[in-house]
Amino acid sequence: MNRNSWGLEAGVGLFMVIGLVCVAYLSLNLGDVRLWGSSDYVVYARFSNVSGLKKKAAVTMAGVEIGQVEDIQLDSGEAVVTLRIRKDVKLEEDVIASIKTMGIIGDKYIAITAGGSDTMIEPGGWIMDTQPPLDIEDLLGKYVFGQIGEKK
Repeated sequence: MNRNSWGLEAGVGLFMVIGLVCVAYLSLNLGDVRLWGSSDYVVYARFSNVSGLKKKAAVTMAGVEIGQVEDIQLDSGEAVVTLRIRKDVKLEEDVIASIKTMGIIGDKYIAITAGGSDTMIEPGGWIMDTQPPLDIEDLLGKYVFGQIGEKK
């Protein structure tokens, strides 16, 4: 084996190692995998309806993203939503979680309205006051058929 061949093989090997490190880095970041602890905490919210809400949807407060939806489960006919919130954001126990739409027909997200309590929700705690999304189809159907303002 001559000297030029060894240099070429070392260069190819180094290129492959750098490529594998880059692929691993991108995989961990795009997959949102946390290797060294977590910089957030989990709270739960119960909604009567979460129509259109998906995992990884944004959780915002005052228009600023503070977390994301981690999971949505069905429990006793209601939806239990797991929210992953940044550790530097503390939620008062009387916050309100509402499901909103970005734009007219955009993606759903959860908007948190700040509360006024001095007591904070502990990690693993529950948001008690929730509001389901506005059902545009139902509202439009009532308008078309003249049922606006009628009591059921």
